Amino acid sequence: MLSIYNTLTGEKQPFHSLQPKTVRMYVCGVTVYDYCHIGHARSALVFDVIRRYLEYSGYQVEFVKNFTDVDDKIIKRANERGVSCDAITAEYIEAYYQDMGRLGIRRATNEPRATEHMPEIIGLVNRLIQKGLAYPVAGDVYFQVEKYQAYGCLSKRKLEDLQAGARVEVDARKRHPMDFALWKSSKPGEPSWDSPWGSGRPGWHIECSAMSMKHLGETFDIHGGGMDLIFPHHENEIAQSCGATGNEFARYWVHNGFVQINQEKMSKSLGNFFTIREIFEKSKWPQPETGEMLRYFLLGTHYRSPFDFSDKSIEEAKNALNGFYDLFKRLKESEERATADEGLMAVIERCKVAFREAMNDDFNTSVAIAELQRMKSDVNKLLGLGLSTEARKIAREEFRSLGNNLGLLQLDKWQFVGGIVVTPGVTSLTLTTFAPTVMVGQVSPEIELSEVQIEQQIAERLDAKKKKNFAQADEIRKSLASHGIVIEDKSDGTSRWKR
Repeated sequence: MLSIYNTLTGEKQPFHSLQPKTVRMYVCGVTVYDYCHIGHARSALVFDVIRRYLEYSGYQVEFVKNFTDVDDKIIKRANERGVSCDAITAEYIEAYYQDMGRLGIRRATNEPRATEHMPEIIGLVNRLIQKGLAYPVAGDVYFQVEKYQAYGCLSKRKLEDLQAGARVEVDARKRHPMDFALWKSSKPGEPSWDSPWGSGRPGWHIECSAMSMKHLGETFDIHGGGMDLIFPHHENEIAQSCGATGNEFARYWVHNGFVQINQEKMSKSLGNFFTIREIFEKSKWPQPETGEMLRYFLLGTHYRSPFDFSDKSIEEAKNALNGFYDLFKRLKESEERATADEGLMAVIERCKVAFREAMNDDFNTSVAIAELQRMKSDVNKLLGLGLSTEARKIAREEFRSLGNNLGLLQLDKWQFVGGIVVTPGVTSLTLTTFAPTVMVGQVSPEIELSEVQIEQQIAERLDAKKKKNFAQADEIRKSLASHGIVIEDKSDGTSRWKR
């Protein structure tokens, strides 16, 4: 049975959805004023995998993920460029889709924008005023935290110990320093909407409450986001939502851990701040491979733990995935033998059970990946003993089925490894490979062999082997290896190479 760590209770709990076989999940999205960084990538990936696994487990998932498209940072960026806020948000929403597409992140069922929900936001603010939980002051409206007795339940903080959190402005008109803005009166040059308290725009926290309840109801199953959102954003969401409705808001609160760069906190001031597109632009591998590699190593750490991003991690992910795709090719091309078919079925069943146990334990992707690696090792051994065509097909399908929960092992068998088969006497390329560029923190080789040069040398090596000049053939292999080219000789006399 699936269990989820609930930040609200501070423990793992068995998961029970409000409606049978339906999960309603809300995740806080990005504020669209800049390009997404690796921290955004991790959060998006975590909830993409949670959604995939819930669907694999038989649930219909109603997944809502918002865009904050009215905010101080957006207004500042628009003023700096001399364009409208709409132009800024349109640019970065499109950039968001491009970046997430590279990572294989599926779009949410619904992706609401704050600016499209002003009636719901204003209605919720008014509801809080009528209940005595909020108060207007000269066009602004504040939530009165002292009126909500459970304030601090998510972050486990006491009101008297709290300091003003992120995006909370000091205002002498507040009845308590921690009171937060639900509505802000308009300033010259800012976007604004009419309201009962005058022209203005919503505060950050009220947006998510209004949008989540609009699309998922007053009580839903899962609310997620990064750990940096626990306080004040999610704490304030609980206070204003539960205060307005008198009902439970989200039943399970799921938060992913922070990202570090080479064991240091990621920040622009330290110069270790990477956007998703920078990583792809500097990668020495093509986009589909880079996307799968990023997914692999991001999922190699449990989602609640801090994650360290480094070039070495990318290399390790590449090597690990190469092992899978090399196996997939051999499963496709091996000779027909059914010696170990019965053993394969037992290996597959064991892996499926262990994989589900790992994912049912609070979506433990690191253990799930380890189980796939174990299955890869076992299948390699069985393939050496001999498998039938049907058994080899089943093995490939099971890898892809389980891997799909993580968004892994879905590329074409040639697409990832970049392999080319060379036949003696034939020098034309049969497939396209990709020339490397520079990876973050790496230096490209001074001499990069072209595909034609590689294929010519391999043809010369095959000719040397045919003439039994094995010393020359070995020298060519070593020369290619010095340039990062690996050769695999096949039983039919052809050779395959990859970078």
